[in-house]
Amino acid sequence: MKKVGVVLSGCGVRDGSEIHEAVLTLLAIDRQGAEAVCMAPDIPFPVTDHLTMQDTGEKRNVLVESARIARGNIRNIAEVRASDLDAVVFPGGFGAAKNLCDFAFKGATASVNPEVARLVREMAAAGKPIGAVCIAPALIASILGKDLGPALTIGNDAGTANEIEKTGATHQECEVSDFVVDPDNKIVTSPAYMLATRISEVAEGIDRCVGEVIRLMEP
Repeated sequence: MKKVGVVLSGCGVRDGSEIHEAVLTLLAIDRQGAEAVCMAPDIPFPVTDHLTMQDTGEKRNVLVESARIARGNIRNIAEVRASDLDAVVFPGGFGAAKNLCDFAFKGATASVNPEVARLVREMAAAGKPIGAVCIAPALIASILGKDLGPALTIGNDAGTANEIEKTGATHQECEVSDFVVDPDNKIVTSPAYMLATRISEVAEGIDRCVGEVIRLMEP
């Protein structure tokens, strides 16, 4: 069975993985007949109260919180290599731009968690597909923009698209239910909640995005 890594960044849209996007990614992978391999970095992050949308002053652990979505079946990303996977997908949520990197604060000059950057570069070097949805394509741009200049999308937000293009990546506008594929670099991206107003729209875009990732696994 093909193995698709799913890189999580916590549990909750404001300070971790967007839960709908994460679960729909896992569902799409399963429906395609592949096995999801959940992983996250073992690092602390500041907590946001999802009722008040205010910082609580508390810190939690990205790996521990991501385990909530993975039902405990999760690996430390530091222990995962490209040779363990056939593809990798990144759900969105602010955690992708705050915990896996600091694009949310620094835009095109963002730094990326070293283990996340390592795995993405390993996957790209091995010619294995990479998927990303919502804000997560900005993370991919921060890692691969300068070297590969990939084509990707976060939808149509001009400010975010401008920062992505400063990394060396090329942004393409995209409808919520569609995806952008860079066939040369095997990168597939879709807007999800960057544009969606309904969970069904997110589901359609992610299902198509994951389907293309799976298709790109074939020689």
